[in-house]
Amino acid sequence: MRGSIHHLDLTVKDPWASRGFYAEVLGFMGYRQIAEDHSGFDFALPGQVPSIGLKVAEGPNRDRPHDRYSPGLHHVAFRAQSREDVDGLHAILQRMGARILDAPADYPQYGAGYYAVFFADPDGLKLEFVFEP
Repeated sequence: MRGSIHHLDLTVKDPWASRGFYAEVLGFMGYRQIAEDHSGFDFALPGQVPSIGLKVAEGPNRDRPHDRYSPGLHHVAFRAQSREDVDGLHAILQRMGARILDAPADYPQYGAGYYAVFFADPDGLKLEFVFEP
């Protein structure tokens, strides 16, 4: 489909240190690791695009904390199948000790039935898991 996202690469300080976090989170959503090389990893849903890559940060700003209000990525939202799906990932995030930015709740300002959890990866990248009927 023209214009759809083919892949999304996220730059992280250490892909190998973040792999466990992403394997749990993306694994819950059905993603599997499909590749690894010197620069990091790729995850994908079986037989589908887009893939999601974790790439090693380089350059003079590699240790700078992520600021979603600076130019660049603000957050990534993944689609859930149900409210229970959102709650299920929230339970996994709690078990992992992940940083929950906003616990599962209704967000009517984003649309009727919008129910989501917002959380951060080990580098502070904001992620969202949302169900919208």
